[in-house]
Amino acid sequence: MMDASYLTYPNRQHGQDHALYNWRLSRDRTPIQWDSGAKVALSFIVPLEFFPLNPSGVPFKHPGAMATPYPDLRHYTVRDYGNRVGVYRILEALGHTRAGFAVNAKVAERYPPLMDHISQHEIIAHGVSTDHIHHEGLSESEEADLIQRTLNALPPVTGWMSPARNQSSRTLDCLGKAGLAYCLDWENDSVPVATTTGVTLVPNIYELSDFTLLHTRLQTESAWKRQLLDAVDCLASEHERFGGQSLCVTLTPYIMGQPFRIAMLDALLSDLRRRDDVAVLTPGEVAAQFRKQTA
Repeated sequence: MMDASYLTYPNRQHGQDHALYNWRLSRDRTPIQWDSGAKVALSFIVPLEFFPLNPSGVPFKHPGAMATPYPDLRHYTVRDYGNRVGVYRILEALGHTRAGFAVNAKVAERYPPLMDHISQHEIIAHGVSTDHIHHEGLSESEEADLIQRTLNALPPVTGWMSPARNQSSRTLDCLGKAGLAYCLDWENDSVPVATTTGVTLVPNIYELSDFTLLHTRLQTESAWKRQLLDAVDCLASEHERFGGQSLCVTLTPYIMGQPFRIAMLDALLSDLRRRDDVAVLTPGEVAAQFRKQTA
């Protein structure tokens, strides 16, 4: 039976149950306009993750963590393949299109040549590793230390995405104190949201992630492409009422970088490049254009 304490929450009230940003209706906010005049700002996020062979699983195992008893070499080598092979196919498909690469500190330390190859893209802090989950059981100083260890391993960054996109109630405050400008953990809107911590929430759509659609839900690559373009069409149609819209999509190297899938990313990019109502921006560019208009 659930402990009664789970039903006690001091911030439960009408409207927002937190003070991170003000409650508002979509029709009441000032419409955003992207610099290029596009209706939709689309961002690709490529997570570069390190999966230890013996994860602690505290407080839970990362969704992509090892699945069978130690040593789970089958799953480990697939994830490693993503960082050594798959990601280079994604880089070739992107060409001159810049993306955001969310990098674990352990990847930056273990794959220096890969860091050189992504230097023309935006680097985003992605925690120490997939086994360093941010959660409520950490003290503020422990969480701040994880953030600082990550930042120390990377070139200067302005953005953050937590391992497994999991946060404690203190994470945004810790990110703000560390000088980070935006975070990719939330998907609470179709436009960025400013918070009281100084950190902007750039919505990151888990429902369109390649991990979710291709790995978890076992959909086809053509269905993934169709759903993403449907989302872009829907957001573009809402531009007149709500202003510029924003969409972030994840490209996981050990999933999208497989030889039997990469052609669908090429096809998606070709379709997007023929449109003048979509601007492919990095998440940092989305956050910066938003903050410029809302400062």
